[in-house]
Amino acid sequence: MRALLYSIVLALLLVIVILSRCKKDTSDPDVSGTLWNGATPYTFKIPEGFPTPNIPADNPMTVEGIKLGRFLFYDPRLSKDSSMSCGSCHHPRFAFADETPSSKGIHGDQTRRNSMPLFNLAWQQNFFWDGRVTSLEDQALLPVTDQLELDNSWETVVKRLEADSVYPAMFKAAFGPDAITKENAAKAIAQFERSIVSAGSEMDKVVRLKTKTAFDDARARQGMEFFETPVPAGADCFHCHGVQSTAYIMGSLGVLQFSNNGLDKPEDRLIDRGREEVTGNPDDRALFKIPSLRNIALSRPYMHDGSIPDLDSIVEFYNSGGDTTGNTDILLRHPGLGLERNWTIEQKESLLAFLRSLTDYDYISNPDYQDPFDN
Repeated sequence: MRALLYSIVLALLLVIVILSRCKKDTSDPDVSGTLWNGATPYTFKIPEGFPTPNIPADNPMTVEGIKLGRFLFYDPRLSKDSSMSCGSCHHPRFAFADETPSSKGIHGDQTRRNSMPLFNLAWQQNFFWDGRVTSLEDQALLPVTDQLELDNSWETVVKRLEADSVYPAMFKAAFGPDAITKENAAKAIAQFERSIVSAGSEMDKVVRLKTKTAFDDARARQGMEFFETPVPAGADCFHCHGVQSTAYIMGSLGVLQFSNNGLDKPEDRLIDRGREEVTGNPDDRALFKIPSLRNIALSRPYMHDGSIPDLDSIVEFYNSGGDTTGNTDILLRHPGLGLERNWTIEQKESLLAFLRSLTDYDYISNPDYQDPFDN
């Protein structure tokens, strides 16, 4: 009986060995670019106190992928007439935003909305002001074919990249043989954008890292306390932009992604319906993505329409309370307080000092984020 059982076990082991040898060899490179093992894994350094980043399993960050994405981001050949790139509307010195209320595309037409700053995108869940895409890979595809922006086709872009003297080798290094596709181009741009991190402001040094004992402007400490304090004693900014409540992202995080901040009058809400254009839900009318306040001193003008020109004006906007419509964020409509906050001059100046402390000069000057064609 034991001999019989022993023989059965051996037979089963033999079958397992045979079947395992019949499996496809998964060590072969995936030429689609998903699992190309010839690339160098990129060590993504998560700033202390930040949450876990959103890095998709099918687009791991690599040194070669980020390098390729940086070149593509700044390459004007992605546009129809080879005159503009992604970097044309997202300048490092403006926190990767634009200095105008709306940007101009290759035909000179104005885009609908203000260019959003680019940093800490690895911690974001929705992209564009209305959140119409949920991945950086999808986001990277759209400006190329948008008629108001680069007005090109990806078929044309791929042909240009294939004919280039440098890009074939760069795509192969990042994604493997025969890798020049629009999908891999978008993956590379997404990798570069994810690599852009801003976590070196004065606020970080004083509050998060504690490598600095005090703010250069003492009013910034008072401004932060005012910023983080609920009404009626404080500015009540922390619900959407809190320092620690957003794990130092200081913008949309988790369930709080979109808000109607009272910027739009009723008639404006019919011109740009915001999030409603994506969901079709009237309750989402004039809701827009909550941006991070990091580097806010660099990224003016503000709001989705670029209608607020500078820091003083944006502080005054929230002090006044804006316009109230049916779905204005309840946090801006505190019962019994009215719309106006009536902040003192000292309170507003301290708030401005704190906002300026959010500027990260290392981020805007980081050579890894600059235009490679300028070097």
